[in-house]
Amino acid sequence: MRTLVTNDDGIDAPGLHALARHLDRAGHDVLVVAPSTDWSGAGAALGSFRPDEDLEVTRCEIPDAPAIEAWALAGTPAMTVVAASLGAFGTRPEVVVSGINAGLNTGRSVLHSGTVGAALTGQNFGMSGLAVSTAAAEVWQWDTAAEVAVEVLALLADAPPRSVLNLNVPARPRHQLAGVRWARLAPFGAVRAAVTDAPGDRLQFALEATGYEPPPDTDQYLVQAGFASLTTLVGVVEAWPPDTEAGPVVEIDERLVPGAPLHPAHRVPDGSEHRSLRRPALGDTTR
Repeated sequence: MRTLVTNDDGIDAPGLHALARHLDRAGHDVLVVAPSTDWSGAGAALGSFRPDEDLEVTRCEIPDAPAIEAWALAGTPAMTVVAASLGAFGTRPEVVVSGINAGLNTGRSVLHSGTVGAALTGQNFGMSGLAVSTAAAEVWQWDTAAEVAVEVLALLADAPPRSVLNLNVPARPRHQLAGVRWARLAPFGAVRAAVTDAPGDRLQFALEATGYEPPPDTDQYLVQAGFASLTTLVGVVEAWPPDTEAGPVVEIDERLVPGAPLHPAHRVPDGSEHRSLRRPALGDTTR
């Protein structure tokens, strides 16, 4: 399977190298296209670019795997996916594997993750994707996360097109993992951003522990309990009521009245409620 490997930590990140090597050993046709610099927190941003400007591309080598085709692109994680999907690096990939991120991507803050953003960009271009992250530790467990990623990637082979999975792996040796569990996104993560005092007209941000105890079926809880968590993600969706045999639950007023409240048909359910959003059928997204 033609597999695009990217990340948001940059082409020199050890997590990227470990992931590419393990996928290559598993028999995947690996193409590495990663940002030339760190783009952590970029989400699915494409960055600032213009049609009359060039983006620098540099051929690279993955340590201990010189046969893997690898490129550094002067752009965001999402831009690496866009470029590869448009044929800039040969045959269009079938799947995007993004990571291994240095630190977890759990809870609703995945909205801002460049690791997750790359996988969701692939979804927008008709590809399936896997975002991979591992917990921070004094000794990084890259091989553990890479081994689990290879196992999980097999799920996407039989999954519907445009499926995206978010994998978070504890910082443990492989034999010490409690297993792999499906999970919901936690409402909050283990840390949150806070503004601290800074001199003059500047802002200083810091990460502080939330002290929040996540529900047992969430990604943050399961990783803390020693499990690798797996969550299905959808990027861009429309909020509609569920269909019934009699048709839509509500009729939509086609008149647009300035200042009118949002019609109930389009209200997005709260993430903590066990309700669903319907992903629209986009037809052929490969062209």
